[in-house]
Amino acid sequence: MASMSSRGSNAWTPMQNKAFEKALAVYDQDTPERWLNVAKVVGEKTEEEVKRHYQLLLHDVKHIESGNVPFPYRNSSDDLPRKRG
Repeated sequence: MASMSSRGSNAWTPMQNKAFEKALAVYDQDTPERWLNVAKVVGEKTEEEVKRHYQLLLHDVKHIESGNVPFPYRNSSDDLPRKRG
């Protein structure tokens, strides 16, 4: 098995994240060798790295859906700038 130094890194580029998202849409949970296929699409990431990235994604989604992450936009129209005229 290749070491982390020879294949991949902990950092994910925006292009790798986009490729990861697209690959998840193509290779669903019933796909044989799903993580190997996703890793091939992403490039420079191992099968274990894409599995870990997916687990982190699930954790983040669960955290957001539980209401622990504040919505980044203001909900009140009173906070919006008014047009002059």
